[in-house]
Amino acid sequence: MAINETIISSVVQKVVEQLIKAEKTQHQEFNGIYDTVDEAVENAVEAQKKLIAMPLEVRDKMVAAMRKGALDNNEMLSELAVRETKLGRYEDKIRENILCATKTPGTEDIQPFAKSGDHGLMLLEYAPVGVIGSLTPITNPTGTFINNGIGMVAAGNAVVFNPHPSARETSTKMVEILHQAIVDAGGPPSLISSIRKPTLETARQIIDHPKINMLVATGGKPVVKAVLSSGKKAIGAGAGNPPALVDETAHIRRAARCIVDGASINNNIFCTCEKEVVVVDEVAGALIKFMQETGKAYLLTPQEAEQITKLVVNSEGKINIAYIGKDVQVILKEIGIELDEKCRLAIFEAPRDHPLVWLEQMMPIMPIVRVKNVQEGIRFATEVEQGNRHTAIMHSTNVDNMTAFARAVQTTIFVKNGPAYAGIGLGGEGHTAFTIAGPTGEGLTSARTFTRQRRCTLVEGFRII
Repeated sequence: MAINETIISSVVQKVVEQLIKAEKTQHQEFNGIYDTVDEAVENAVEAQKKLIAMPLEVRDKMVAAMRKGALDNNEMLSELAVRETKLGRYEDKIRENILCATKTPGTEDIQPFAKSGDHGLMLLEYAPVGVIGSLTPITNPTGTFINNGIGMVAAGNAVVFNPHPSARETSTKMVEILHQAIVDAGGPPSLISSIRKPTLETARQIIDHPKINMLVATGGKPVVKAVLSSGKKAIGAGAGNPPALVDETAHIRRAARCIVDGASINNNIFCTCEKEVVVVDEVAGALIKFMQETGKAYLLTPQEAEQITKLVVNSEGKINIAYIGKDVQVILKEIGIELDEKCRLAIFEAPRDHPLVWLEQMMPIMPIVRVKNVQEGIRFATEVEQGNRHTAIMHSTNVDNMTAFARAVQTTIFVKNGPAYAGIGLGGEGHTAFTIAGPTGEGLTSARTFTRQRRCTLVEGFRII
């Protein structure tokens, strides 16, 4: 019986389609990048099932490989992040990635807790939640992925990332590196994955997907509000406006150096960075003088400060996003000021109602406000923080003053006598986190944050003392 050419053509077409589909699937499993949310989530579900069937020893190897992958590719990732997003500084991205790769907790953070007594034994374990949907910001397309990726996988979860569209290339490369590290260490493919072309629509699909068990959002108030309205367990890391308060007892030269370093790291795009200085009038002149003497801070004249304000705050009273994360040289050149490369920050004296005192500017432009005394400074700095409960900094040698400010401002991070970034473990003690969950209360997230507690009770048994 002769075979019709149409039938032959149809069969060949189906074979070719199957081969293309198989090749595509194999490629996706290799690098963890998917065209659709459904594909990413379905593969994540299967990967997470395989993960929890594996020994913790394998999970430890995966975490170690993720750390190594981030460090081995640090220079390339840092250069790519600055080039694509046009935010921050290359040398500071290098520090950011090292921090996240080395100070993000692994499986040691989820060790079980046991209690024995007259009525037997209670064992509390930190179990994975399943598949996590993570919405990430443009500001940290390397650090957030390293930090979240290690913590979520260490806790036994799979994660599907929806990166900021303007950081897509960097985010994709970061996921590919972490994904390959997991597979090379014996872990399942698609344990960590991302959407190839992230949009607001794919973010909404992740939020609404029935097989996503937890949501983690790092960004401004709108994205946090979206995940908190999902009906799912959600962790939100929102905006901040961290004040740095300096009283008359502070080591002023040290305070000046710390504020300049903290406010200028990555051109102030970290949400933890000092955004404004509140200083007791008695020491304000000395503080400004010592900030200038670092060689890294340029003092704007009142006229220059007015020009800069008109440049970086638009007619609607909002921050001009064109200058977020830019070098101070780029911003000041717009008003005809040329600075050498050593300079990292512009400072100016500002009235209390100045817009840059109240807006989270995320650029190396620092307003300085004078107050009569520390009591007035505590009240004003607390107002300026605006109830975000994010980060605050104080320079003082008076324990009572530091205690009073800490109690008043109620922030998740409170740094005393150091740059703000010490609060996330850079030059300070403690683990690091690039998802700082102030709005939902988890604080500096870690592997334990991405778990659910499970209790096992053995009645009247196994107590041996």
